[in-house]
Amino acid sequence: MNPSNKATHSPLRRLHRCLLVALTAACLLGLTAGSAAAAGSARVQATQELAVLTNAHAAHQAPDAGSPQVAVVSARRPITGERTTLPVLSRSIGAGGVRWLQVMLPGRPDGLTGWIAQTGTSESVTPWRIIVNLASRRVSTYNDGRLQRSFAAVVGKPSTPTPTGEFFVEEVVQMASNEAGGPFALALSARSNVLQEFEGGPGQIGIHGRDNLGGTLGHAESHGCIRLATSSIDWLAARIGPGTPVTITG
Repeated sequence: MNPSNKATHSPLRRLHRCLLVALTAACLLGLTAGSAAAAGSARVQATQELAVLTNAHAAHQAPDAGSPQVAVVSARRPITGERTTLPVLSRSIGAGGVRWLQVMLPGRPDGLTGWIAQTGTSESVTPWRIIVNLASRRVSTYNDGRLQRSFAAVVGKPSTPTPTGEFFVEEVVQMASNEAGGPFALALSARSNVLQEFEGGPGQIGIHGRDNLGGTLGHAESHGCIRLATSSIDWLAARIGPGTPVTITG
């Protein structure tokens, strides 16, 4: 996270115009998951392997440079300038001994994956995982497969629902005191299925606070984003980093 307002103010303002300010928080962040009861019936993966990009990568449909490209991923995120960090799903060795990584990708369509060359990446791992349960309207956090905290949340209303699926945190944003959705936002790889764009923005989903927005915890009344109490988002922002997996379930 880049705590400098100077570094994040302008692009951050653009993100919020797209997701939050209009329609009182069109920010569409989402996470998934299981209430403590639901999670108790399914084992949560302990750690997640990550690939940190040191340069831009073309993502392909298959572990082969000749296969069709599905995306081009920049080395840094647009809001904070943090290194792009992607969850690794599998590995393969292609022609000529080239090592490939199958990774989760940001942007549309939700749930997009692709293969990138391992060259130009560094390895990392996170023990953290977020599960958002839209039915119970709670955000649960796990470390090394163990439940740590569970928070009441505001989720998307029926006309602008929070998308479900497997996502990840793209970047962690510290917000200015006058901006909607502060004091922090976890910008997710998820995109709204209803709001394709707003004022030129991508309709990105986020988990963020309620500063200058409000909203009743435990209710479905946002435009897709997940809103948390200040104490809850403060706790998350101090622990969660880019690449952290986020599961959003109905």
